[in-house]
Amino acid sequence: MLTHPSSRNAARRIGVGAWGIAFAITVFFSSLAPAVAESSFPATHTGPLQALGRAAPTWAWVRFCQKHPQECRINRTQPERIALTPRAWAILQQVNEHVNATILAVTDQDHWGVVDRWDYPDDGLGDCEDIQLLKRKLLIRAGLPQRALRIAAVIDDQGQGHAVLMVLTDRGDFILDNKRDAVLPWRQTGYTYIKRESTNARAWVALGDQGAPAFTANR
Repeated sequence: MLTHPSSRNAARRIGVGAWGIAFAITVFFSSLAPAVAESSFPATHTGPLQALGRAAPTWAWVRFCQKHPQECRINRTQPERIALTPRAWAILQQVNEHVNATILAVTDQDHWGVVDRWDYPDDGLGDCEDIQLLKRKLLIRAGLPQRALRIAAVIDDQGQGHAVLMVLTDRGDFILDNKRDAVLPWRQTGYTYIKRESTNARAWVALGDQGAPAFTANR
């Protein structure tokens, strides 16, 4: 996992709130130029990760949707994939880097005393799901369609359950991850993809091995 000592100290001193982060990024977006990301803009189509059918959601996600139903609704008038322009690419990069540098990653057990809980990291602390939820919230505020921003469950390179934000684009599927600042094509993460949120219903779809852990427990 990426370590961000400055964000750790800041979170402990002042407890960074999600809406303070949102405001800071909104201000940043107003001056963001497409040229920021030209050097790393994907030159080729990486291809999508195909869904294989329905998958069971985690109970923590179900509880999150009960608490925040608007966050789990699917608007089928929105595009399933975003047009990956240089500006959209720059926004993905900047949101990923900024949230990673601002939120201190902690397990739900350390944070809440429970095995698995999904919520926004309003106090500046959160695990992988919480961090991806905040990234999605900010990307939606920046104008990206919620339908194309799907949280996915994976097995990471340490063999542990993990959650990432999968961005579905016309150039393939890209991953925002709290373990790295680079936004990568899904094939380049080294992860095993298990399932993700559906783009067509309040449900999940399978991406691979359904014998994977039922919850994500690491940071």
